[in-house]
Amino acid sequence: MRSRLVSAAVLSACALTVGGCHKETTRAYRPPPPPASGSSRSASKTAPNHGKSSRPNTTGDTASAKAAAVPPPAPAIVPNSFGKPVSSEVGMASWYGPPYAGRKGADGTVYDQNAMTAAHLTLPMGTMVRVTNLANNESVVVKITDRGPFVHGRIIDLSLAAAKATGVYRAGVAKVRVEAFAPPARANADPGGHWCVQVGAFAHESDAVKLKEEMIRRYSTAKVIEFPGPTGHWVRISPKVPDKGHATEVADSIHPKDPAAQPYLIRTD
Repeated sequence: MRSRLVSAAVLSACALTVGGCHKETTRAYRPPPPPASGSSRSASKTAPNHGKSSRPNTTGDTASAKAAAVPPPAPAIVPNSFGKPVSSEVGMASWYGPPYAGRKGADGTVYDQNAMTAAHLTLPMGTMVRVTNLANNESVVVKITDRGPFVHGRIIDLSLAAAKATGVYRAGVAKVRVEAFAPPARANADPGGHWCVQVGAFAHESDAVKLKEEMIRRYSTAKVIEFPGPTGHWVRISPKVPDKGHATEVADSIHPKDPAAQPYLIRTD
């Protein structure tokens, strides 16, 4: 009897030890695109989640969950057909997966977490970039299809597949080098791009509405909208002249009282 009690106590202690060692992977948050109609509010409101990252629901099937835990495959060979990079930057990368799978990205295509894609704040849509994890020197080429990450200090948000291929998946956040190749030529495209300013996320809707009204008064010719997202409320200001200079001027003039709300300069093309 005594030996059975000792065995039960040992098993209980082991279970507690295993349960307390789980570490949650960090992901960047990207707000949903604003309403296409330009209206300031959507028909239904989404309850805000004031955290810095959003986590996937755990209602998926067991097979999918096991597939996500499989170690990343060897990174693909970087093609040479893109020529030399036209720009390079170093910063922090994160990744996004299940919560956004099946949703439309900023370029209008449906996000496939198993494709080699990424989100960037300012690179033109369709730009091919080489992302190198500086911790292990593993690289992958991805296509920019979305905007983000809207977290201060991060420069790119990788798809689940790209994160696994570079080793960013397990780390959650990693220092990378992003080398961009010349974007694809498009008819009637403005070489300078179309720029705007996005501010958020506000914990309180009233603060976002207040900023929206202030921006409408200050920039009467700009298009200003306010819209909800999973982590709060956002304001987007699109100057009448949508070049980088005017957007930068708007961004520099915004000083929200909410410390969690930051202005982000982004391209809409």
